[in-house]
Amino acid sequence: MKTARDVIIRPMVSEKSYAGLEQNRYTFLVARGANKTEIKEAVQQIWNVRVLRVNTMNRKGKAKRFRYTKGKRPDQKLAVVTLAEGDSIEIFETRS
Repeated sequence: MKTARDVIIRPMVSEKSYAGLEQNRYTFLVARGANKTEIKEAVQQIWNVRVLRVNTMNRKGKAKRFRYTKGKRPDQKLAVVTLAEGDSIEIFETRS
């Protein structure tokens, strides 16, 4: 049985993810085998918020050179979670 912390790996911190905060959207790196229902329940359980929508995307790993050989970064699954009006997650809030 997967726990909520097994599904949500970490929040994604980038300019694009911070732009989504205005629309109450948060981006997370999630387990590759997680589905939208599991992601929704995990976010609701960890941060005690109401999730309206979950969009997922699979991102292919880049091909890179590692010393003398060619390698590949691992593939990742991202989830963009839209929260209900008035709900927010504190880890994304900017400090002034």
